[in-house]
Amino acid sequence: MPDPWLEIVPPPSPDRAAVVSFPGHIVVAADVEPAWAEKLAGEDFAAPSGPRFLTALEDRFELCAGALDVSLLATPLPGDPPLRLTPLDTSSHPRALRAHRYRADVRVWESEHGLLIVGRGLAGRWEVAFEVDPAAQGRGHGRLLATAARHLIPEARPIWAQCAPGNAASLRTLLNAGYHPVGSEVLLMPAEVGW
Repeated sequence: MPDPWLEIVPPPSPDRAAVVSFPGHIVVAADVEPAWAEKLAGEDFAAPSGPRFLTALEDRFELCAGALDVSLLATPLPGDPPLRLTPLDTSSHPRALRAHRYRADVRVWESEHGLLIVGRGLAGRWEVAFEVDPAAQGRGHGRLLATAARHLIPEARPIWAQCAPGNAASLRTLLNAGYHPVGSEVLLMPAEVGW
């Protein structure tokens, strides 16, 4: 492992923290001393994403750790999205409401068979979320929505996606839409925000 493999950076906001893992490098975004994190992690590269380390962060900052997600990244695509999308000013859809808990500058579109959401997440990066209507699942609509997001990001910026490793259908969808796994992440938030 490169030395130092563990990097401490400021938290994303006063009431949030994150552990982001890349090949050979882990970033802990929290108001902790390097010695504290190094003592907890020891020589175990997997430790900062593990229960002991995350529980210590939870206890120290009164936060709750979310799921360990695969982090995926895709480059922008030129031109129009591959399906018709209707912008929504606001949405009471649970997926859109959830996006507002994690992201700023949230934008929501509706397609014939689903919902597409982009917004600025961790470190101001553009992130995608999507949901396909249950009756339309398994027919490529998720791939079209994930691909559409690559056409919609301002300033031709890359777009990130997060997916639970066990959500094989969504992970395959993102891979088929041109997203590449680059690491993993765990976000920590106040309990009252909820997951």
